[in-house]
Amino acid sequence: MYIVTGGAGFIGSVMVWKLNQMGIDDILIVDNLASTEKWKNLVNRKFTEYLHRDVFRRMMEEDRLPENIEGIVHMGACSSTTERDVDFLMGNNVNYSKMLCRLAMEKGIRFINASSAATYGAGEQGFSDSVETALGLKPLNAYGWSKQLFDLWAIREKRINSIASVKFFNVYGPNEYHKGDMRSVICKVFADIQNGLPIRLFKSDHPDYGDGESLRDFVYVKDCVNVLWWLLQHPEVNGILNIGSGKARSWNDLAKAVYAAMELPVNIEYFDMPASLKGKYQYFTEAVMDWKAKVGCDVQFHTLEEGVADYVRNYMMQDDPYLEQVG
Repeated sequence: MYIVTGGAGFIGSVMVWKLNQMGIDDILIVDNLASTEKWKNLVNRKFTEYLHRDVFRRMMEEDRLPENIEGIVHMGACSSTTERDVDFLMGNNVNYSKMLCRLAMEKGIRFINASSAATYGAGEQGFSDSVETALGLKPLNAYGWSKQLFDLWAIREKRINSIASVKFFNVYGPNEYHKGDMRSVICKVFADIQNGLPIRLFKSDHPDYGDGESLRDFVYVKDCVNVLWWLLQHPEVNGILNIGSGKARSWNDLAKAVYAAMELPVNIEYFDMPASLKGKYQYFTEAVMDWKAKVGCDVQFHTLEEGVADYVRNYMMQDDPYLEQVG
């Protein structure tokens, strides 16, 4: 059995899709569906059981989890970068993760944790996933800080070399439709483009970057779960590990890729950055991906144009945009 927390969410549900691709359906999904649309991410998936996160937590506390767990892919977290309830983040993102990590290590279960590139803050320390870099990071928001606190705990408790804590960069792709403001720009603008409206990007308030020219490491969700699957098969590979394309691209590049996928002329409009983002906006992110070559991870990534084309044409432009049924 594999456990995927946050298994109805974006990356979590795509991980379940990947496990199904590999012929695995003995999967326990842990999440908090409430009144969201996340349930739609599971319609095409095969799994054994779904548990609410609070029920699962009680089972952990009472040591009532199944005995045959091969691995835990811990994607469950509040991922909103604008979340203001820091006590909630401490309980949900930090303490819950500590509890699950302790349980996995006690039972010898492979444990993969979702950290985040939000831990890198404005990038003053660079984007190396080394422990030395992690110790000096200053996230710009409470979400990033909550992810940083777990990594620091794992380092301090000398657990970091027994788990994989992966830092996702700007992930996009199918099954993100429920995420509201946290969806990728691709998902947000698709309907607007169909209706003849332009893609709207921030004007720059940084002297080193033109309008729409700030840079991000955009990474396709299918590449992310291919790496997670590889890590499940290689429990000897541990530490803090970046998952990004390793190649920063501009928002203008992203917009052009969307228009190319839709076979439409480029139409971009720039507007002033909201005051709430000034001083908290990342102008450059790029994952240092040296670890892949060092450990022989042979997962190949889509280029931005390839990933956007697959997402837009095979999902966004289809009547059913969700990941297809496997098998």
